[in-house]
Amino acid sequence: MGNIDVKKTKVLVRGAGDLASGIIWNLAYAGFKVCCTDIEKPSCIRTEVSFSNAIYDGKKVLGNVECVLCDKLVSSIDKCWDEKKVALVIDPDAKILDEIKFDVVVDAILAKKNLGTIIDMADLVIGVGPGFTAKKDCHYVIETMRGHNLAKIYENGSAIVNTGIPGLIASHGADRVMHSPATGVIHNLHKIGDKVNKDDILAVIDMCEGSQCVAPTNEGSHSSPVQGGEKVYASIDGILRGIIRDGYFVEKGLKIADIDPRLTEYDNCFTISDKARSIGAAVVTTILHHYNV
Repeated sequence: MGNIDVKKTKVLVRGAGDLASGIIWNLAYAGFKVCCTDIEKPSCIRTEVSFSNAIYDGKKVLGNVECVLCDKLVSSIDKCWDEKKVALVIDPDAKILDEIKFDVVVDAILAKKNLGTIIDMADLVIGVGPGFTAKKDCHYVIETMRGHNLAKIYENGSAIVNTGIPGLIASHGADRVMHSPATGVIHNLHKIGDKVNKDDILAVIDMCEGSQCVAPTNEGSHSSPVQGGEKVYASIDGILRGIIRDGYFVEKGLKIADIDPRLTEYDNCFTISDKARSIGAAVVTTILHHYNV
């Protein structure tokens, strides 16, 4: 395909959650010009390791890579790239493609299905996880299922179909993940990195009444439970590895928290996971393969 100049190669990553952030970090560290997109109010639970948090705080730093929230003006994104930073825009439909010609598009939304990515979006399009078929709606697919084939690059075919079962950590799978018991506004009583015991109250949901939600009673305080709300209990003993942002409006059944049963893994709450790093490395490898082999 011909060699590329990494420093001039523009990569658009759709999604900026924790796994997408591993991809973004690898690309930025390798020297690519990276822009990522996300929805207006991302619902990621591993907020400490997700570049999408820049949407709320203006910027997010992971390791030595800084991601900055930009408007959709080309000049804003160019300025970000000139400063060796990752640009993040609120753009779930990837309309930025109408303004900037990207060399590579990576769909890392991880919705378990294709939300609109097509093979003609760029010279190279990569689909991450299930929902994509190589040579049909993208050029390559990257495996996201933990196990022997994690980060495998598919030149043909699709990734393993989503099982809906979280990967095992110290023999714990689905039981380490908590979902919202009600629809409403969440108020967190614990923060990421806290040691928790089974049945501890992690958060309280101020439930909705019709189209209106009950007014918050603690304004996001971590000091005391909200009275009258639906309680969210820790499912196992361990370290709170992820919890959705305080004050977020959650739907009943939404994944809102994740516990790591390994008490020795505190630092993992604040660093990109092995899975995300592996997938990120596979994306970089795929780009280099596509242009240099």
